[in-house]
Amino acid sequence: MSQAEVRVSPRFLVSELRLIAVRRRNQVGLAALAAVPVVLAVAMKVATPDGRDGGRGPDFFAQILGNGFFVALAALGVELGLFLPIAIAMLAGDAVAGEAAQGTLRYLLTVPVGRTRLLAIKYAGIVLGAFVAPLVVAVSGLIAGLLLFGGGDVTTLSGTSIGLGTALLRLLAVCLYLGVCLAALGAVGLFLSTLTEQPMGATIALTMLTVASFVLGQVPQLDWLHPYLLTRHWQDFGELLRDPVSWRALWPGLLSAGGYITVFLPAAWARFAGRDVTS
Repeated sequence: MSQAEVRVSPRFLVSELRLIAVRRRNQVGLAALAAVPVVLAVAMKVATPDGRDGGRGPDFFAQILGNGFFVALAALGVELGLFLPIAIAMLAGDAVAGEAAQGTLRYLLTVPVGRTRLLAIKYAGIVLGAFVAPLVVAVSGLIAGLLLFGGGDVTTLSGTSIGLGTALLRLLAVCLYLGVCLAALGAVGLFLSTLTEQPMGATIALTMLTVASFVLGQVPQLDWLHPYLLTRHWQDFGELLRDPVSWRALWPGLLSAGGYITVFLPAAWARFAGRDVTS
């Protein structure tokens, strides 16, 4: 096989995705993400809701009893505050630092696999996780909600009614939007993963950064900083439940995510390209 064929071979990517899929901690993490909407739906079924979600995003809790479709949206809003970022932090923190901790990073670079290609494959796995995670939450919430509360036409945040099929397409768009936001978080995590040989350290650092971004976003005195915060526009996914959809309102979130990706992927490459790999 020629060197050119080695470079374009998808086997390394397939191997990385398979490794991510079979890791027990990733499977447990996805199971935990899927369990939260079920717990939420059961709790709403047996208790009287107070109609509050504790966040600054749209309130979907008040509509759950009338239509189980909203369990998926409420669960996404709840998990976006901590559980989804932790899932991506675990995946991103393990990308490079995990290989170093296991002593396999040096071996990978002698396969031969260039450092740029290695980072690209690692980030591809993170991006896949960023899109799969909200889909798992949405599907779990949708199934639990429809089973416990039924379905039917969905009332948008604008007060109009749309069919369930259209609402499902809107839900898919919500997951894609959140996937882009989480992919930006993954880019930051990949950079942190190149700074250490301890994956837990990178995971904790990224989780703390996410929590700090949420907290700072609630401080009015720091309104000058708010547009630059990583999590500033995550809750804007509610705009997809308006009729008509305010696409312009989604652009700031997409541009913010693109900005973080543009900054931190090259930073990760610059750090990793000049790093002395000893393990």
